[in-house]
Amino acid sequence: MSSQIEPIETMAAELHRLPGIGVKTAQRLAYFVASMPLEEVRSLSVALWEGRKAIHFCSVCGNYSAGDTCSVCADPARHNGQVCVVRDPRDVAAIERTHEYHGLYHVLHGTLSPMEGIGPDDIHIRELMARAGSETISEVILATNPDVEGEATASYIARLLKPMNIRCTRIAHGVPVGGDLEYTDEVTLLKALEGRREI
Repeated sequence: MSSQIEPIETMAAELHRLPGIGVKTAQRLAYFVASMPLEEVRSLSVALWEGRKAIHFCSVCGNYSAGDTCSVCADPARHNGQVCVVRDPRDVAAIERTHEYHGLYHVLHGTLSPMEGIGPDDIHIRELMARAGSETISEVILATNPDVEGEATASYIARLLKPMNIRCTRIAHGVPVGGDLEYTDEVTLLKALEGRREI
């Protein structure tokens, strides 16, 4: 029989369902929540509940949004002919943190993975093609992850866009800043060599 109190076990079990939260971390968080004043726990739970209820998908790009369209799609200055294709909304947030990209996005909500039964109809490729046919798009930047699924998805989209005379580019992959060549795998080194540029 467990020595933990049942409500703490229940809280820990729910917290453990979150990504990156292991059993021990979930238990620590559950004990921390148990020590919080009730009003603070209520504020936390209300913020999570209300926040989740308020989040929708942008009707244009598929990013998270509090309204029908996200702040990027609603900004006329961002309509510069560039659309960056990413796997999920977290990737939009990562690119936005650079403060260097000033175009639009398209969120696929997944990548092609035949092994898992995920095909073109299971992610938002059809929506991307509809945008390419109706919006003025001069360049599609494929920013899916540099793994097997991400590469396959980027290649598939590039093939679909080729007849539309839309420039397709792929984000560069290579040695991370501060990385050691000695410890870098062969595929990453190859991508770094292929993506080299003049200085």
